[in-house]
Amino acid sequence: MQIRAPAIVCAVRPHGETAAIARLLTESHGLIACYVAGGRGRQLRPVLIPGNLVEAEVRSKSESQLPFGRIELLASRAPWLGEPLPAVAIGWVTALTAATLPERHGYPSLFVALSALLDAICHAPSARGWLPGLIAYEALLMRELGYGGMAPQGDAGLTEFDAQGQRLERYLLADRRGDVMGARTMLRERLARIG
Repeated sequence: MQIRAPAIVCAVRPHGETAAIARLLTESHGLIACYVAGGRGRQLRPVLIPGNLVEAEVRSKSESQLPFGRIELLASRAPWLGEPLPAVAIGWVTALTAATLPERHGYPSLFVALSALLDAICHAPSARGWLPGLIAYEALLMRELGYGGMAPQGDAGLTEFDAQGQRLERYLLADRRGDVMGARTMLRERLARIG
């Protein structure tokens, strides 16, 4: 396998002293896990932040081997991680994507939608600007995985957000509720504060 493509960092886990295992969403190859040497080092730690857009070069000699990845930053979401609401929203959508998508199945519509949602979270003046997009992304994810997610009707607010959360918990995250839904619960609490 040899892939070179733009990718969205969805999850990163430490591996050994300085390496990391990154899960990247690409447009045509879907979610790919790869070993990144020096991923926890000074140069790559700020690059391997969930939500960042990177140029990924992923190679492996066999299908059974974890691919080796080289990563270069294309667009950083780091400036928005200092803001509580955008930081939690970015954390939620990337964690949801990493937890639910199968590896190496292309979902071009999800890549485009996630990229647009991350841009909206970073550039909208308030959560009202990106909350309908977040709910629509969750519904698209459910549809792409065969659960028939419903698109938000009209002005999607906290009521629709709560209803969508129940569907996600029941269908997509039934076996890993505590791991991922904690990020959504935190997002819901922060959304409630802004009214």
